[in-house]
Amino acid sequence: MLAVKVHNLNLKNPVMTASGTFGYGEEFADFIDLNRLGGFVVKGTTGTHREGNPYPRMVETPSGMLNSVGLQNCGVEKFCSEVYHRIKHLDTNIIVNVSGSSIEEYCSVAEQIDALEHIPAIELNISCPNVKCGGMGFGTSPDMAAQVVSAVRKVYHKTLIVKLSPNVTSIAEIAKAVEGAGADSVSLINTLLGMAIDIERRRPFMANVTGGLSGPAVKPVAVRMVWQVAHAVKIPVVGLGGICTAEDAIEFLMAGATAIEVGTANFIDPAVTVKIIDGMEAWCKKHGVSDINEIIGII
Repeated sequence: MLAVKVHNLNLKNPVMTASGTFGYGEEFADFIDLNRLGGFVVKGTTGTHREGNPYPRMVETPSGMLNSVGLQNCGVEKFCSEVYHRIKHLDTNIIVNVSGSSIEEYCSVAEQIDALEHIPAIELNISCPNVKCGGMGFGTSPDMAAQVVSAVRKVYHKTLIVKLSPNVTSIAEIAKAVEGAGADSVSLINTLLGMAIDIERRRPFMANVTGGLSGPAVKPVAVRMVWQVAHAVKIPVVGLGGICTAEDAIEFLMAGATAIEVGTANFIDPAVTVKIIDGMEAWCKKHGVSDINEIIGII
């Protein structure tokens, strides 16, 4: 009933988790059966260990949250030598979010992940700043996005999902560019750039001043962008942005997403993903939908 396919990934259901909100999966093993998920995306992985940005780096906002964690992670070598061996036995799709500050770093990380038998896909985070181009995000122009995807495509041979930034003039143009460069799928949206000010202390709440806005506040924007991209490309779309319920997930599927990722809601309820799976199944039975693929992209 709920099985879907994203390129070569067979998902038992459309529900996955968003990178940076689910750790390496094992942190949630006490709350849910990870094997029930269609897949989960581990936190952004870079070429070397990163401590991330200074604190405070998260703040709650109306209907959402801002974060500027700064890709804190153990680095690709430690992931491959330690973390991977702790999670590779899971009966679900384990996807690694790959991040970098240069094309060379992206390629190096992707190539090392490519060698891991039980990692069937990567999610390429092209929202990262390109240190060689004055800090401009790789995903902010079609040409830069295509360059990094094309380079990674040459060294990575499994399913390549590219995560798109909403902080652009036309996300559909970026999607078409990465599709042309070899992406097998796109995921969207990443966080919207935001800011919050503490008026009592007369300073920004976060040390890094600005951060990424996520949660229910961004959902209408995310649904609109998923709908636009789904009509612009032929590759599968993975939708995310403010999904908290089964109804939210179904809305994304109707807009054109083949699968979805749950992010901020994991902080509110660590069992939200399995509740969404159960809710989607109940919705399908109630509405006489025998195959979830029947409703994908009906809008």
